[in-house]
Amino acid sequence: MSRAKRIFIVEDMKEFTDKFLLSGIRKQVKGFIRLGHDVHRFDYGGAFWQVAPIKSTILSRRWCKGRVDELLVQQLKSYEPDIVHISFANFLDVNTIALIRQAAPNAFLYACDGDPWPQFQKDRIQIGSKLDLVLATNDGQWLDEYKKAGVRGVFMPNPCDPDYEYRHEVSDSWKTDILFTGKTRQTNKRYPADPLRHQIINRLAKMENCTFYGCLGRPRIGGINYQYAISGARVALSIGIANDVSLYHSDRLTHYLACGTFVLAKRVPDSDLLFKDGVHLKYFDTVDDFFELADWYLKHEDERIKIANAGMERVHAEFNGTKIAKYTLDVIENGSYSAPWNRSGYK
Repeated sequence: MSRAKRIFIVEDMKEFTDKFLLSGIRKQVKGFIRLGHDVHRFDYGGAFWQVAPIKSTILSRRWCKGRVDELLVQQLKSYEPDIVHISFANFLDVNTIALIRQAAPNAFLYACDGDPWPQFQKDRIQIGSKLDLVLATNDGQWLDEYKKAGVRGVFMPNPCDPDYEYRHEVSDSWKTDILFTGKTRQTNKRYPADPLRHQIINRLAKMENCTFYGCLGRPRIGGINYQYAISGARVALSIGIANDVSLYHSDRLTHYLACGTFVLAKRVPDSDLLFKDGVHLKYFDTVDDFFELADWYLKHEDERIKIANAGMERVHAEFNGTKIAKYTLDVIENGSYSAPWNRSGYK
């Protein structure tokens, strides 16, 4: 960038939950600052609880949205940002975007969307259509939903933070052969999920020394314990809610690779542009593929560790928050960014 920028972020910060270390925005904020820019974060969701006379989600939206938008406008005018990053926070709508435009008329407005099926998320496409750019963690039909609405869209992968996402030395209590964190996500009418995920997890549940968090009645895991759990796993299963969308992987893949476990990931279109099969991880296509590969690599420790190390080095070097922040600023200023996976540029 030609000079230091003021970057204003509108988000649901979730700083008082065990998910705060997972925030991709948090990782990019560190990157922006390391690149010499200033960042101000506005906790849009948290502001409702600050101004609400009664702690009720429904009543807060009815009574307090105007007051929260007033606070947002006041801070925007005080800060005069060059760039405004919009997260799809609860209660934020197209009227809020209009107020942001009025309060910061010279700012570049963009959003990042890491969720599947944006067309099924409330007001998601409508909000995106009012922005200058949408970055998404896919380069397929979900990003196309924004483009069809007239939004300029670019693929941007999930960031990692090597400051704490690395292979930790852990006690035996964290050690396991195979790990999965997340929900089973069976297909339903709204979300046509890939049944492969449910099939693999159900089969793993019948095996010994497999560990689950967040599904099969097991509790979720958060905070630094999440990194410990990944570090203690010999193999981690990465499979998305859908696996037919170009370059789409959940941020779970980035977490697993960054913390140094060996990853078996469901192949998606153009997967090798991000991580090479047999070099940084191993891809599988079917249920039987997964179990055959897991069995082989659990019996061949040297090969398992070699690939796990290469995967960790790759994601730390190419997908850290500073690098993703730089790519983001390049798109905003120049219209595109240079990376091996970026084929389409700024459309």
